[in-house]
Order: sequence, then C-alpha cells, then structure tokens
Amino acid sequence: MATSKKSDKKSTRAKPSAMATLGIIGGSGLYSMAGLTDTREIGVKTPFGDPSDAIVLGMLEGKRVAFLARHGRGHRILPSEINFRANIYAMKQLGVQRIISVSAVGSLQEDLRPGEFLVPDQFFDRTKLRVSTFFGEGLVAHVTFDKPTCVQANAVLSDAIDHCGVKVHRRGTYVCIEGPQFSTLAEAHVHRQLRFEVVGMTNVTEAKLAREAEICYAAIAMITDYDCWHPDHESVTGAQIMETLNRNAENAQRVLREAVRTMPAERSCKCGSALRHALITDLKLVPPATKKKLAAIIAKYIS
Repeated sequence: MATSKKSDKKSTRAKPSAMATLGIIGGSGLYSMAGLTDTREIGVKTPFGDPSDAIVLGMLEGKRVAFLARHGRGHRILPSEINFRANIYAMKQLGVQRIISVSAVGSLQEDLRPGEFLVPDQFFDRTKLRVSTFFGEGLVAHVTFDKPTCVQANAVLSDAIDHCGVKVHRRGTYVCIEGPQFSTLAEAHVHRQLRFEVVGMTNVTEAKLAREAEICYAAIAMITDYDCWHPDHESVTGAQIMETLNRNAENAQRVLREAVRTMPAERSCKCGSALRHALITDLKLVPPATKKKLAAIIAKYIS
C-alpha cells in the first residue's frame, strides 16, 4: 500500500504498482537524487514493515524513477538495522524492474584507488544477523544466484561510468561484512588472500532479495579508502569516507543520470523469471496468509 505527498502537503491515495520501472538506492553520502523533476514522496507499507525512508518518485532523463535513501535521510540506520526486505518489496510494489544501488566500499587491491568506481559481478556474504529471503512460513524457494548481479544492467552501468570520465572497474568481488565496525587488520589480510576486490556492509542482502523479487540488480561501488591493510595509508575512518564521498557525489549523480538515460526498456536477462523453477513447495499446500503476504512477487505463479 502506498500514500503520496506532494509539495502542497495534501496526501492522496497512490496506486501501488507501475509507478516507476527504475529504482535507485542511495547509500552513504547519497541521500537524494539531483535532477529529479515532478517529484512526490511515497509512503509505502509492506508486509515486512516500513522501508528506510519515504520513496521519492520523479522523472529523470524521461523515465519514471523511484529513489530511496538506504540509511534514511540524515543517515540514521546502521547496516544491520536496515529493513532490506521492506526496501526491496516496496520497490516491487511500485513496479520497479531494475535497481541501481550506490554504496561506499573499501579497496582490497592496490590498483583499486579511492575515487574510482567498481561494478561488482560477485559477492561473498560474511553477514550473520540478517534475514535475506522473503520465503518461509510454508513456502520454500531456492533461486539461482551464481551470477548475483544483472549482466545487462552491469554493462549499461559500466558504460555510463566510463562515459562520465570516471575510472571504472567492470567486475570484481564485493565481500559484505556485518559491521558497523570496519575490518580488523587480520580480516583485511584474509580478504586480500581470497582475492576479493572491495569490502562493504550492505549490497549482498539487497542483491539476494532483488533476485527473489525478480528485479534486476546492479551496483556502483564507490571506492573511498584502502580499508586498513595498506601500509602507506592510515586506517579508515568515517570522516575519511564521507570526505571522499562528498568529492565524488557529483560523479555518482552524473553516472546515475547517464545510466537511466541509456538503460534499454526491454530486459534481455533472466532476472525477471528467477522464480520460474525456484518455488519448491506444492502451491496447493502454501498457507493463504503466505500467498497474500508475498503476492507482489509470486502472484503470476499462483494465479
């Protein structure tokens, strides 16, 4: 269920679907989307609770876009406190088919420098406190996740970064830690020995849920620091991250506008049918309450 708020402060009922086909999730340092026009805020209610903040709907490069601040405006929510299920389910309820995520990451390799962008094509999950599935309560599903991000969206996003003159790394593994603490030196060395490229605290959970919701997912990993392993750089601090992010906020905004502009209307990937062979439970045995709760993502398979 969604309610909208326009600039005249009047609230009206909003249709909960087909309001946007592209979603943008902004992380640390990206709490709004420049260039959005004809904007209004949508308060979306989901079966999993409230999203991190109101979702801002608007037009960007001629397309309808839904923007959500992952940590809430003012950065109020820890990575482990984020209601990831509500965030992704809300996007699905609004009709979003593709999500572009922006997040801050630390570099684990010498040639991945602060200020550069990486588009991850793999994740390694080291979180331990999060629910990362919509399923359960009488319905079992196992989605394919060998390629956790959308190949088509990744290519568009990588080209957009290059077009905007930012150094882009078109693939790499993002290791997702629980946080909120940064890595220990021992952890950083292990991550480097495993040949991971960057470390962050959010994206893998979003990617898992987006796949279950049959939404394409791609991410801009904005490199802000060298974690704590580099002998010639001080250990990472929150202030250091924000300073680098603020310098690169304009780049991120330009990349997002270019990616939205060039994203094709048709999806050539398999993300939109991820559940076709993933629902294991005999659907006649699924409790009605579960069917209702997950209607936004399973309706076409149970009708």
